[in-house]
Amino acid sequence: MNSVKLTFVFILALTMNVFAQNSNNDPSLAGKSLLDADDHVLILIDHEGQMALSVQSIDIQTLRNNTGLVAGTSKLFNVSTIVTTVAERSFSGPVFPEIREYYSDETKYIDRTTMNSWEDKRIVEAVKKTGKKRIVLAGLWTEICITLPALSALEDGYEVYAITDASGGVSKEAHDMAVARMIQAGVVPITSMQYLLELHRDWARAGKYVEVTNLAKRYGGAYGLGIDYISTIREWDKEGGDKKH
Repeated sequence: MNSVKLTFVFILALTMNVFAQNSNNDPSLAGKSLLDADDHVLILIDHEGQMALSVQSIDIQTLRNNTGLVAGTSKLFNVSTIVTTVAERSFSGPVFPEIREYYSDETKYIDRTTMNSWEDKRIVEAVKKTGKKRIVLAGLWTEICITLPALSALEDGYEVYAITDASGGVSKEAHDMAVARMIQAGVVPITSMQYLLELHRDWARAGKYVEVTNLAKRYGGAYGLGIDYISTIREWDKEGGDKKH
């Protein structure tokens, strides 16, 4: 157990270093299936209060936390992002505060009546305008509002990724079966922290290092606490540690 703890702290220590630009690193060597900030559109679908009340597949605070991580990541990396709601003012209510924090201009949200976002021509046209052929989806509920546009976009020739832990279903089975159905059709499942780290990918990219680690500290659970721990300990060590007391 001690060796595991030491390994964890060592890894955290490595990630807390702002490495100099490394001449050995070549982003062109990365697999073509990996996401880059400029190669996809993120669509955040119906992260609204009324929709969240029925979610049973994931703890709501965890869902909100993961959604904030995704929204913060997309804003940090300037990802083309569409926020869409369903019957916002008459039924489903406002989007999560964790989205509004990063995308505060609610006049840009696309409010629909369709359960399948891909049946609203404004969303299809907004995606086409970006010229990107990859779509990343997250939202409520997984079994309807994610699965239906995912399958529809696949048929239209797009590559589709679904952030499964920033989505939720009315039951664990509903969520799991929806994810299974999407995978069988060709959708690629990813998670919220994976989304952040896959876009960043290189700790030598010092330009966004602080912002990335701040997002991880805020939303990254144990990983974020570990980063906060090691950075704080380092500052205390510079101050003389326990000697100052």
